[in-house]
Amino acid sequence: MALSDSPDGGNLSWRAARHCDGGACVQVAPAGEMIVLRDSKNPGGPVLSYTRAEWETFVAGIKRGEFDDIR
Repeated sequence: MALSDSPDGGNLSWRAARHCDGGACVQVAPAGEMIVLRDSKNPGGPVLSYTRAEWETFVAGIKRGEFDDIR
């Protein structure tokens, strides 16, 4: 994972979860070989960058319930 300034100048296809209420949401976008995340309240702020392998591992863990105890 890397933390950086927004890599795209606003040109990525950002999206949030369907259940996002339009408020404080995490947004995600593909950026070449990386997956990037940002805070919807600060779209011009820093982003977290993950390799596709890191992202796929994280999503698989969510689907398996590995983080269900975090509330």
